[in-house]
Amino acid sequence: MTSNSNASSSLSSGTNTKLFDGVVVFTQLINSGSFTAAAEATGHSTSYISKEINKLEARLGVRLINRTTRSLGLTPEGKLYYEQCVQLVQDGEQALGLMHQHDMVPRGTLRISCPVALSNDYLQPILSRFMAKYPQVELLLDLNDRKVDVIQDGFDAVIRATHQLEESSLICRKIMSGKAYTVASHDYVQQYGEPQHPEELKHHRCLCYSNLKQPTRWQYLDKEGQTFMADVNPSMMCNNSDMELAMALDGHGICRLPAFTMQSALDDGKLAILFSDYPQADVDVYVVYPSRKHLSPKVRAFIDMLVDCSSVHSLP
Repeated sequence: MTSNSNASSSLSSGTNTKLFDGVVVFTQLINSGSFTAAAEATGHSTSYISKEINKLEARLGVRLINRTTRSLGLTPEGKLYYEQCVQLVQDGEQALGLMHQHDMVPRGTLRISCPVALSNDYLQPILSRFMAKYPQVELLLDLNDRKVDVIQDGFDAVIRATHQLEESSLICRKIMSGKAYTVASHDYVQQYGEPQHPEELKHHRCLCYSNLKQPTRWQYLDKEGQTFMADVNPSMMCNNSDMELAMALDGHGICRLPAFTMQSALDDGKLAILFSDYPQADVDVYVVYPSRKHLSPKVRAFIDMLVDCSSVHSLP
């Protein structure tokens, strides 16, 4: 009884009853990018939006937004507060949806990040099917090979291909697997020779993927299936697999890429697969999303479709 009484007393205090005042207006302002756009989105006047932000800053005792006549930007404190507020608003919208089962249709903006190499052949058909089935969802796609922060960058789901995921509190669900190959053009092999063991790569020109944690150390399996690392000599560091492939095809070096990034070149016989007598390491493809007890309908529908499509789609 004591804890319940204390909780009731705390909730009835003036401070806590105003805990969420201005949060929705603040997140809408940042999402809209201007006071005018936020006013139009909420149906309020710009003066109302401004007053709500002023009251929020006064209550928190910090400045959240730097304002100029033409733009607005978040202060460091404002950025931290915004990241938390976005989650609060999303959770509130989800809770409201749970109370209204007829509103469980996927809707709203779905923010997805995916590597460029996976976007066309793999992701595009799935997105096309998703958009046809859920027309009330607006897709915001970030097709980029850079490493993103799912929470801070505001993504609902991130698709990543990797040999091994880093430890994280995020939910990681494997959707498919493929093989990674070390390749070179036939012109390169003719000019520089073909290495017979991964350790010989340090004597060759190699094209390295800079987004890896150790881009100049390539992982292999020996003939007994044991993992070992080979140090390579980089003639180029690049954060885009398409560029790596193009440079390899032009004979500028040896690269190591997942098969799905270069399947047409392999099928056309334009690349020689090196170390073919060694076991080829797997590259797993995951969908990564924030750890939440209840996923929003749009995220759940997207993940379900990924899993459904991937069950009949295998990477080479």
